[in-house]
Amino acid sequence: MTHMLIIGGGLAGGTAAEALRENGHDGEITIVAAEPYPPYQRPPLSKGFLAGKEGTDAAILHEPQWYDERGIALRTSTSVTALDASARRATLSDGTDLAYDAVLLATGAQPRSLPLPGADLDGVVMLRRLDQSEALRSALREGGRRLVVIGAGWIGMEVAATARELGNEVTVLERDPVPLAAALGSDMGAVFASLHRDHGVDLRTSIGIERITGTQQADGVVAGGETFAADLVLIGVGATPDTALAEQAGLRILNGVLTDSALRTSAPDVYAAGDVANAFHPVLQRHLRSEHWANALGAGKIAARSMLGMSASFDDIPYFYTDQYDLGMELSGYAPLMADAEVVVRGDLDAREFIAFWVDHDRVVAGMNVNVWDVNETVQELIRSGARVGADRLADADVPLESLLP
Repeated sequence: MTHMLIIGGGLAGGTAAEALRENGHDGEITIVAAEPYPPYQRPPLSKGFLAGKEGTDAAILHEPQWYDERGIALRTSTSVTALDASARRATLSDGTDLAYDAVLLATGAQPRSLPLPGADLDGVVMLRRLDQSEALRSALREGGRRLVVIGAGWIGMEVAATARELGNEVTVLERDPVPLAAALGSDMGAVFASLHRDHGVDLRTSIGIERITGTQQADGVVAGGETFAADLVLIGVGATPDTALAEQAGLRILNGVLTDSALRTSAPDVYAAGDVANAFHPVLQRHLRSEHWANALGAGKIAARSMLGMSASFDDIPYFYTDQYDLGMELSGYAPLMADAEVVVRGDLDAREFIAFWVDHDRVVAGMNVNVWDVNETVQELIRSGARVGADRLADADVPLESLLP
């Protein structure tokens, strides 16, 4: 009878607990979650839940009874304050100690703050937790509010779309010339820029943020010498892996907790998964950290197998999806290989119904389907195959995707 300890109440931690039982572990399992909820996933927080179309059940993986029925101890509103990897003991915020045989760090990431004057005013918010989404939903649901979003990354753009659909005025301020260019490149980022402008978002790019104005309550953002009136200000400028506990425990850190492909860290019987892990990818032959939903889901399952001493290697192709207005998108691929790749488009770019391929030396390294469905699995097969495919065939909609596979 061994004790498996999971630190973190996100998708990676919740999935790992479930997979431990599914893979036959009959010993103790404890999940320590800092928030007052059972493990939950985050995509609904900026999508359906924020829009009021879904309840908390869309985010929460299982209700507390589910864990009770499976003998999984769920300790919410509790954090781990110290981890002694050599003694295999964790100290909790309530002062108790837990001995473990294997521990999974699934501490996730924390939203990046901005050292701006006025950033501590009421009405300046971030979006990472369920309670933050609940508060933002309450503020936006009646419409008529003025929301200024600082940062045109995925969170910022998804919240902007939801806020507009709820009838709010939205301004998005982005320091780069094109939103989402870091993730997609300028050409594909421009697709999302035009999408938001077509829906009435005041999108300002290449603009420097100076300060947030107000006395107690934020009432505006000064950027590029202009003041943008606001009832709410959302800071969405990315996230950083929450490595504080791993650093205290003496683990190797580099853009997250370094692991091998089996999600083992530099300390025996200590594993890491999800946003916090910078895992060695056996296909890329390099470390890769991903903050997306599919990474947490897949890594949680692999971590469980690895903790049980089973053969395990995390080699999933990173996957991401977004829904903004009438645009639905799926993206699969290797971000480090996309930056210098050629983008080949199949379909109608202007109508926002297309598949974009990122091609490096005639090999597809990423693919994004926009309002084109039931193709993602084929796109992933094409990426994984490493087959050489000419740009003309990729772009030709008359050539079936399946025929491009070796």
